[in-house]
Amino acid sequence: MRKFYSPIDKRSRQAMTGYLKGHFRYNTMNAWNRSTSYACNMKIHNLGLDHEITLKLFEMMQTDTFFEPFQDLMQHFAMAYDYKWQVGMNGRSGGYLVLYQGGREPSAYKSYCTTCRQRNFLSVAQNGTQCGTYGNHARVDFAVIPMQATTYPGRSTDMDEDFVDWSMCQLRDRVELVQSLDQLADAMVDEALYMARNFEVSEETFLVEQKRTIIVPVA
Repeated sequence: MRKFYSPIDKRSRQAMTGYLKGHFRYNTMNAWNRSTSYACNMKIHNLGLDHEITLKLFEMMQTDTFFEPFQDLMQHFAMAYDYKWQVGMNGRSGGYLVLYQGGREPSAYKSYCTTCRQRNFLSVAQNGTQCGTYGNHARVDFAVIPMQATTYPGRSTDMDEDFVDWSMCQLRDRVELVQSLDQLADAMVDEALYMARNFEVSEETFLVEQKRTIIVPVA
């Protein structure tokens, strides 16, 4: 099985620059954008897994819940870097884990319902206290406007960088960041293997509640 993470001698400028220059890269948007960043090829057939596990993972990928654990792992990565660095899946079939630049900024929400937590773009002064979902008067203004994550998919990271002018401290920081990306890729593979070994695909029947308009006798 392929492993993405590898230890790097962070005392050696040559080792660190060699690692960064040689790391796999992929587009942050589309090929025409000509913007790339550090990435990991997560395509199942590229992971060196045995045939049975590979087939089972392809089957699991068709389910609605397969990707939920991976989204959680990617969210934890972004939180660890205060969203300044984020990851996302790119490629025609979403098979590449790509490092993105980002950040956080104030959202446009002004108020929320204290009962259902639904957010609103209007303040209480603009639209009153009535909840749009339940109708009760439980909306209040945010004391502090909530922040929202922002991603900059058009930005490249270290594209064509030769690192000549980078200090050893800067190089170590970047190596550790990219190693974190590699460790995330390994954690995602481990999670996929756990699912393949401990779960199976099954079908369930569920009813969807719907409303319709009918004619009834006058009361």
